[in-house]
Amino acid sequence: MNISVRLFFGYFLIVGLAAWFVLNTFTHETEPGIRQATEETLVDTAHVLAEMAALELAAGRINQGSFADAIRAAVRRSPQADISGIHKESVDFRVYVTNARGVVVYDSRQAAVGEDFSQWRDIARVLRGEYGARSTRDDPYDPRSSVMHVAAPVFWQGELIGVLSLAKPMTSVEPYIDRAAQRVKQSGLLLLAATAAIGLFFTAWLSWSINRLRAYARDVSEGRKAEPPTGGGRQLSELARALGAMREKLEGKQYVERYVQNLAHEMKSPLTAVIGAAEILEGDPPAAERARFAASIGEQGRRLQAIIDRMLALARLEQLQAPENRSLLNLADLLRDAVRLRRTQLDARQLDCQLHLDAAPGLRGDALLLQQAVLNLLDNAIEFSPGGGRIEIALRQDDGSIEISVRDHGGGAPDYALPQLFERFYSLPRPATGVKSTGLGLALVREVARLHGGEADFRNHPDGGGLAMLRLPPA
Repeated sequence: MNISVRLFFGYFLIVGLAAWFVLNTFTHETEPGIRQATEETLVDTAHVLAEMAALELAAGRINQGSFADAIRAAVRRSPQADISGIHKESVDFRVYVTNARGVVVYDSRQAAVGEDFSQWRDIARVLRGEYGARSTRDDPYDPRSSVMHVAAPVFWQGELIGVLSLAKPMTSVEPYIDRAAQRVKQSGLLLLAATAAIGLFFTAWLSWSINRLRAYARDVSEGRKAEPPTGGGRQLSELARALGAMREKLEGKQYVERYVQNLAHEMKSPLTAVIGAAEILEGDPPAAERARFAASIGEQGRRLQAIIDRMLALARLEQLQAPENRSLLNLADLLRDAVRLRRTQLDARQLDCQLHLDAAPGLRGDALLLQQAVLNLLDNAIEFSPGGGRIEIALRQDDGSIEISVRDHGGGAPDYALPQLFERFYSLPRPATGVKSTGLGLALVREVARLHGGEADFRNHPDGGGLAMLRLPPA
């Protein structure tokens, strides 16, 4: 299990437990809260009714007077009320009145007249001067048959003459309790879904940042060009920059050591030739010999100069992580310019250079670097082509990439040399002169390709000659 999944599960577990606790609390508090609100309303109503019943209870006509008539009329009403989507069609209450001894003298249902209710909690507490209320099940085995009773004292001329109790079945309140509980659950599920979506977003964002950092580290370990990723937050960006700085320091040290070794190795042969020729010249040889050894010193000096210039250019390229001057390029024009710049060398060898330019998408890159890479490939083809031969330069789009190929019709490269052609200082003798080059031209081509996110390759063509390719991603 990767770190992103672990973080998501940890986050969701914490949020889920918090949401469950809140939902559980709300769910368990919903029913008591509605019951308490209902009881508060019943208290007000019971006291109002107690005042209305006081005159007729004191006169002994509580069952035949206007109070009883009003209660009967109210019970027969059909409110047709729509309360937040719940339809109420009947008046659901019961009123009973006892005398000062707790004996029922009036019952809106005519079910308990004459019974002694003095032991019921609502009546008994009011007779003692306290607040009286109770909740009793009509069916002892059905918890939903509970009825709430709230009692209020009936006074006449300052004397307690009875108790009025107002009863309301909880079944009339259950729809509101169920709806409130359902809404709490729905809100909770929406909350969990929203927190899961937020968690997934931040997990994906963190995973994306970590994956970019991991890809950067992998590119560094494999020696590919890569820029430290940014945009994953301040800490991750600082970590990426720190890795980049560490990479530059480590690579800089290795780079210097490697280049000093390579340079010393490659300069040893020309310097040996220069020193040998100088020692011979010190002996005052004949004029012909002096001219030959002086020419050798000049040739080896130029070789040293070429090695140094090429190494400086390659060193600069290898230190870059991305092209410095990106612009949208027309590769067809770039190839035509390369042929124009090498027209003198082509004519000197009587080489026919043919261009096959298919329509290709634009490329964003460094024009100077890409032109130098193409010129190096063309120089290589010129040197390995037989006099009067042909060079073919092609531009095409293949499998989503832009491919520049340069083919000569010479003898190709030996099979053993193919894996090493792009290594620094590796060079084959030129067929015309037998002299090796600096061995840095193809290495520079490879660095230019990597700098632009592409690759360079060389193979022998099935029909003879060598085929060098430069593959680049389109803009």
